[in-house]
Amino acid sequence: MYLAIIVLPLLGSIVSGFFGRKVGVSGAQLIACLCVVTTTFMAILAFVEVALNSIPVYLSLFRWIDSESINVLWAFNFDSLTVSMLIPVLIISSLVHIYSIGYMGHDPHNQRFFSYLSLFTFMMIILVTANSFLLMFVGWEGVGVCSYLLVSFWFTRIAANQSSMSAFLTNRVGDCFLTLGMFVIIRTFGNLDYSVVFSLAPFVNENTIAVVGICLLIGAMAKSSQIGLHIWLPLAMEGPTPVSALIHAATMVTAGVYLLMRSSPLIEYSTTVLLICLWIGSITTVFSSLIGLFQQDIKKVIAYSTMSQLGMMVIAVGLSSYNIALFHLVNHAFYKGLLFLGAGAVIHAVADNQDFRKYGALLTFLPLTYTVMLIASLSLVAFPFMTGFYSKDLILETSFGLFKYSSFAVYFIAVIGAVFTTLYSVKVLYLTFITNPNGSLVSYKNAHEGDIFMSLPLVILALFSISFGFFTSDIFKGLGSTPFADNSLFIHPSHEIMLNTEFGVTTIFKLLPFMLTIVSILISTYLLEILPRFLIYFKSSRFGYNLFNFFSLRFLVEFIYNRLIVRSTLSLGGQTTKLLDKGSVELVGPYGIEKRLLKLSDKLNKLDTGIITSYALYILIGLILYMSLPYVFYYNFSLLLLVIYGLYTITEDK
Repeated sequence: MYLAIIVLPLLGSIVSGFFGRKVGVSGAQLIACLCVVTTTFMAILAFVEVALNSIPVYLSLFRWIDSESINVLWAFNFDSLTVSMLIPVLIISSLVHIYSIGYMGHDPHNQRFFSYLSLFTFMMIILVTANSFLLMFVGWEGVGVCSYLLVSFWFTRIAANQSSMSAFLTNRVGDCFLTLGMFVIIRTFGNLDYSVVFSLAPFVNENTIAVVGICLLIGAMAKSSQIGLHIWLPLAMEGPTPVSALIHAATMVTAGVYLLMRSSPLIEYSTTVLLICLWIGSITTVFSSLIGLFQQDIKKVIAYSTMSQLGMMVIAVGLSSYNIALFHLVNHAFYKGLLFLGAGAVIHAVADNQDFRKYGALLTFLPLTYTVMLIASLSLVAFPFMTGFYSKDLILETSFGLFKYSSFAVYFIAVIGAVFTTLYSVKVLYLTFITNPNGSLVSYKNAHEGDIFMSLPLVILALFSISFGFFTSDIFKGLGSTPFADNSLFIHPSHEIMLNTEFGVTTIFKLLPFMLTIVSILISTYLLEILPRFLIYFKSSRFGYNLFNFFSLRFLVEFIYNRLIVRSTLSLGGQTTKLLDKGSVELVGPYGIEKRLLKLSDKLNKLDTGIITSYALYILIGLILYMSLPYVFYYNFSLLLLVIYGLYTITEDK
């Protein structure tokens, strides 16, 4: 069964991709969906066996690298962290496959699309189930390649090609540091196997652990789009909406957080790495929330929302609360997948328009979509007893419960980010479904709910967004949580703060995020309904115009990157190509050695004068040089160079 969990999505990808013409569009859709759905049910059984009954499974296939210095097996490890990650990955993937049947029904390249989706799922399973850093890196790179293929699926669009290249190249920065981290691991531990590295981690110098941890963190920052390496995430919205849901809800962006959680037995011994995680996560949360408030593309707002929630997960990692980070990751997958698929239903209904300023009054036409997006938004803003509430508020309380200056600052920064999250969630719902119609008449005439393939995943994810957190909160959090008894998530005893969070945080700080959420909802609704002219006046003023432009242009980060990094790198690459690559080829080729040899042969031809005395002189000079070679080599090598230079000068044209 465990081998089938890994292989089935690959089988679906091969059949859809290589035999798509044989099986047809419907056959490719059926086989791909059937393989992934079957894998999902087997993953749920694996979760029951491995996590709830504490029976980890190890699956070894064959030796990959077998040398004196390093041995790497092609093996897979199913522990509680692995099976917990498989649940959101495969459930979201299954629902995205089903949703794509309706959403991509009119696309002429259905077989290729489903092949890419299944291959993406397979690579994510490899990443999650690997038993070593090297095998995990195979899945890591495979996920990056598949994201490139999926984002540029509509390859005739220039924006799609640019976005896919941006995602690919930005992730290469993180991959470079991840590779350096693996080199340091090999140098320090002599192996890349998780069990070997983690068992030796307590006995290694903390500075070495810090170097490895920082390299792994930068790799995770690129994949999980933390601040500085986040520019690819909103650009990846150019792909089809099911791709956005799959990449940004449960798979690719969560890979970085998974890497940090998997490396918990390593980074727990470096307070430096934990502190960096804490601050990067908090800055990312408020940074992305503030940008999302000023975006006009419905998918880009949800993308920045994803970035904000990933910042929350990194905060939890920095607090050594890995189980809470995992809990929020699983919860976030369901309501963020619902938001993306709901946004896809809206885009599909209004003729592929993504600017929600041109929506309005769609509640009448799309009641189901409005309902599920309202549920997802309430879960996103951590409304009490929704799925997101059980993990997001717990992260905020845990940051306060650490009782250190840095954690207090992070608590208030993250609360501000949560307030901005509420504001843009209300903005999207209001401008899309409630306000007066602002779109063209054609959009409203053709607006309709999707078919059963698009509606069924929305309903299932809505149920998860309402109830999953309530039913599973005791499994993922708490000191006596059964699934993590196998130490797949390691929390150092001195870093355990769950008791302080539960009993040491005063009630006012536990309720503060919820109260600010309610207040921000009321204020935003009041401004939109009662005082819309105030917003128009503020935006029309010089200060408001400049402020709006600054935030809508994403703090000018892309502008600075293009000016300082991209242009200089391209210029340096051009000069390098011109001087080194092209120059070296020409030096060896027609303008270098070949030209010199031709000149030398011409000079030697001119020595053929027909005068016997000249030939005798040449013989004498050659004999003297031959007899002096031992002396030159052993006593004065520079003399030989001087003679060669003299001959070259004599034969050179004047």
